Amino acid sequence: MTTRGSTRTAASRTRSWRLLRGVLAMAVFALPVLLLGFAVRQQFDPLIRADEAAIRDATGYSISHGLVPALHVVQVVSLPVIMYSVAVAITLWAWRVKGLKGRALWALVTMMVGWSIGALAKIVVQRARPIVDDAVPHAEGYSFPSGHELNITVAASVMVFLLWPLLSTTGRKVAIGVSVLAVIVVGLDRVFIGAHFPSDVVAGFILGVGIVFSSWIGFIGKTAAISSPAQSPQG
Repeated sequence: MTTRGSTRTAASRTRSWRLLRGVLAMAVFALPVLLLGFAVRQQFDPLIRADEAAIRDATGYSISHGLVPALHVVQVVSLPVIMYSVAVAITLWAWRVKGLKGRALWALVTMMVGWSIGALAKIVVQRARPIVDDAVPHAEGYSFPSGHELNITVAASVMVFLLWPLLSTTGRKVAIGVSVLAVIVVGLDRVFIGAHFPSDVVAGFILGVGIVFSSWIGFIGKTAAISSPAQSPQG
């Protein structure tokens, strides 16, 4: 009984420590986003001027070089509902076929939390979308943070963590490369199509990384180096 009690106590302390690490990590990532959101709400002049100048230059370049149709395709393909539909399908496959139950549950919860936090942040800050040329399609809803950027960051990062035990060394490098490329392409798309100011995209990226990283160290722990799902006691 004493041994069992000691084991339960140790496990409880480990879980508590992981949760605390996750909370602290989220606080670190949330701070710059909060500062950016505050600057936007207070109409901090240097930030506003830089954002507006960037949007004018970016959309002007897109229009003059005929990039708007291609940018619109990226915008549609990277819609959160599409990205998460694909990500959820992969997650369920990893759960049912590959037995990664713990990772799959973590992935599902993290993606839904990320989507919800992004939507809530928009309501809190209530930043209007950029005013752009009529040649560029106008986006609806609030602007800060970029939902596309936040959600592609969350979805891509979660997929890498989820599938890590199933990938070879080369596969892991490819997965990281594809994820980074997707995040960069979507971020640039949001600015060059005039849907978001650069600060919106930066905030979405930081918040997305923070959500995934904090969730991982808070609820899963150091299992990313495991090469086989059968070796993982947590799935």
